[in-house]
Amino acid sequence: MAMINAKCIHCKSKNTVKNGKRPNGVQCFLCRDCRKAFQDEYANNGAKPEVKLLIIKMSLNGSGIRDISRVLGVSQGTVIAVLKKLKIFLSTPIQNIAILKSE
Repeated sequence: MAMINAKCIHCKSKNTVKNGKRPNGVQCFLCRDCRKAFQDEYANNGAKPEVKLLIIKMSLNGSGIRDISRVLGVSQGTVIAVLKKLKIFLSTPIQNIAILKSE
């Protein structure tokens, strides 16, 4: 594995290595610090970590599923899937607000 100057999207570390390619030819990377895999670019909006964070923020602000999907350009199914995966995260609002304000 070769050293590369890709920045980890999870911990922002530059200690990353190449980790194969997706079937569509996109390069995958592995962070040596947090041991998480990530891609340099994503094919669809719903897979981007920034969009997932925006889905959470918009739902905490009272936006509906259809509103979120229209504004962010993702499907309603994507919005529902993200919210289902983060159901435990959303059940403690005081902790959520502190985490979301820090970013």
